[in-house]
Amino acid sequence: MQHHHHDEEFRLHTPEFNELHRKLDRRRFLTQTSLGLGALAVGSLFGLDKLYGSAARQATSQSAGAMSAGDLESEILKALPHIAPKAKRVVYLFMAGGPSQFETFDYKPKLVQMAGQNLPDSVRKGQRLTGMSASQSVLPMAPSVYGFNQHGKTQTWVSELLPYTAKVVDDLCIVRSIYSEAINHDPAITFFQTGNQLPGRPSIGSWVSYGLGTDNNNLPTFIVLVSKNAPKDQPLYARLWGNGFLESRHQGVQFRSGKDPVLFLNNPEGYDGHDRKEMLDYLSRLNQLQNDAYGDPEINNRIAQYEMAFRMQTSVPDVMDTSEEPDEVFELYGPDSRDPGTYAANCLLARKLLEKDVKFVQLYHQGWDQHGGLPKAIAQQCKATDQATGALIMDLKRRGLLDDTLVIWGGEFGRTVYSQGKLSATDYGRDHHPRCFTMWMAGAGVKSGISYGETDDFSYNIIKDPVHVHDFHATLMHLMGVDHERLTYKFQGRRFRLTDVHGKLVKDILA
Repeated sequence: MQHHHHDEEFRLHTPEFNELHRKLDRRRFLTQTSLGLGALAVGSLFGLDKLYGSAARQATSQSAGAMSAGDLESEILKALPHIAPKAKRVVYLFMAGGPSQFETFDYKPKLVQMAGQNLPDSVRKGQRLTGMSASQSVLPMAPSVYGFNQHGKTQTWVSELLPYTAKVVDDLCIVRSIYSEAINHDPAITFFQTGNQLPGRPSIGSWVSYGLGTDNNNLPTFIVLVSKNAPKDQPLYARLWGNGFLESRHQGVQFRSGKDPVLFLNNPEGYDGHDRKEMLDYLSRLNQLQNDAYGDPEINNRIAQYEMAFRMQTSVPDVMDTSEEPDEVFELYGPDSRDPGTYAANCLLARKLLEKDVKFVQLYHQGWDQHGGLPKAIAQQCKATDQATGALIMDLKRRGLLDDTLVIWGGEFGRTVYSQGKLSATDYGRDHHPRCFTMWMAGAGVKSGISYGETDDFSYNIIKDPVHVHDFHATLMHLMGVDHERLTYKFQGRRFRLTDVHGKLVKDILA
């Protein structure tokens, strides 16, 4: 083995290899960085690395060789935020499966008199149905069996299923007029998470990581938490928090409950921190040799990820440990918050991550796809999530974090006014409905205590202030200081962005 090691070392340093190495270095310096020193100077002048993240760095490194100094400065300025950011960090509570607006935030009292009647053709207007209810001979309308009450100074209508969310309703910006183009789960959730119905695009958190960089070098910029106590009616895919065609270091990192919160992070048995550091040093040198020879940006990403993993061996156990939290915090979030991996525990963990300046935290809670038995199922879902959701808002607010944190709640589409399957006085189901549904935001940069947008008496069509998924994305990025039209990435000859070629800012909800 020792002889083989020396043979490899000799082969790497043959005259032929050294000459190739010298030519590559010279060529790269002359062609790729003919303005490299100027680019570094401009980058230093603007403080790109610390303030504006990797989008501006990419503009500097990729474009420097082919531009004049003036064009280079213009390209860098295009990558910088054009809006003063209101949100330093985001926590996105994604209710996977499509929560019903009728049992949560969109109060429709007129439906009580129309219970059991067929949905009028004048309302449906021939719109697309899923294959699950398209064969029904009638589409009987189903009012919610649950009552609504007015809450807060704003007297906002909220379902009786959400008493804890109702307590913070004056902090919420409820948008009742969200709409999507996708009617089935996979394309719909992919659309919400990446801006496109087809897999392969970067997720929102990855775009944020790419554009804004990190404020904590010991934790990932983008962290994902999935509830263990949720019904698994619809699968979740790791590509929903994937980096797509962006550099791999921008992908979301899933934190799990249990012994290994991050897979493959801990050292193997019999391996200590010194061994790990020594191995990483040698690996970094080998990667650097490969990078110098081939100039593959993924090599630097690998180096950075190995180094991040090493730092996370200390930072992850610290942030995952909630034993120092006082009893009143667990009481605020509810009894499940003492059980790692539950939605409530993940909300508490999200608060800790936000305190550590993690920029994008995404929670997924499955189980909202209620085609039958909806009254019982949605009551269970609300019981599992409502207290912790309200607690997260209250906890962030009392710690002074809500002012610069954006909280988002919602799913991939809504539900139909008509019952899928048999309708009774106490039981019904609802099919997918992408044409209008409800989400809410709270915190940094959005108006509090308002309801935006209106649907008709059947919550079937939007009658005022529609907000498309692309509009939602444009507004989210704006709140983080990013012009969604300017944060782009060139891939396969085309410049891509989160909102594709769409999206407009929803100015009326901005504080």
